[in-house]
Amino acid sequence: MTRVIALDVGGTYIKGGAAGEDGVLRETDRWFTGAERGPDAVLETVLSAARELADRHRPAAAGIAVPGIVDEAAGAVVLAANLGWHRLPVRDWLAEELGLPVALGHDVRAGGLAEARIGAGRGSRDFLFVPVGTGIAAALMSDGQSVTGSHARAGELGHLVVRPGGPACPCGGRGCLETVASAAAIARRYTAATGEGGVTAKDVGERAVAGDQTAVMVWNEAIEALADALTAAITLLDPERIVIGGGLARAGDPYFAPLRAAVAERLTFQTLPQLLPAQLGHEAGCQGAALLAHDLLAHDLPHPKVSR
Repeated sequence: MTRVIALDVGGTYIKGGAAGEDGVLRETDRWFTGAERGPDAVLETVLSAARELADRHRPAAAGIAVPGIVDEAAGAVVLAANLGWHRLPVRDWLAEELGLPVALGHDVRAGGLAEARIGAGRGSRDFLFVPVGTGIAAALMSDGQSVTGSHARAGELGHLVVRPGGPACPCGGRGCLETVASAAAIARRYTAATGEGGVTAKDVGERAVAGDQTAVMVWNEAIEALADALTAAITLLDPERIVIGGGLARAGDPYFAPLRAAVAERLTFQTLPQLLPAQLGHEAGCQGAALLAHDLLAHDLPHPKVSR
């Protein structure tokens, strides 16, 4: 029996799924986001995808995970730049559309929740979930809950300055972690050094293993920058584990072995946490949204609605 449906709204795809009594996704689907069509069109696609899932599965609740600055308590997306959303009461509009209780979560914090309950964070009291993809973010999980911060902005690890005066970042800063260590940055930096277009971070990693010296340089610079950021996080937060997600987590030992070594050599008095690949892959955000919806029902939490 389907109990909840879930959506994870990304810049390229909207991922959807249905979960049973345990909140674990059993069926998944996806739709093109089409962000270039504008924020209203994206919202209509989200609502349409939710209606499709609801009609197919007849759930008791829904969950939705969104990138950007998300105020879960207020049920609003403060800013999702890639979607063009600004101060959007997504939870309430979706609840009105479906006639169901709806839970809203930040995509990375939702992913961290999923890894905490059924992924690489199971059994850990405090861990850091760090997806490394087009961008870089983090979710601090403590006693099974994500830390949001006082302004719903906690976890912006990708905008920690690790190379002062370095490359310009879209956030307005310079030398942010994302400008060196994200998958997009790895591909961009390799292309800038070689003039070769169409190269992905995965390609760079494979070429580094094969001995391409430019790839080795770019790959190692990314790992060193991430190690600097993780060292700062370890010093401040003392996590038991660090769970690395995103596409680069699938690179295996060519990524994790040097990253573990680089973090270890930076630590002095700090305790080295376990450094592990995430287990849920691209489904983490959607799975987390399903768990948030499941929690609504399990705890009979309130779900206010407003009219558009």
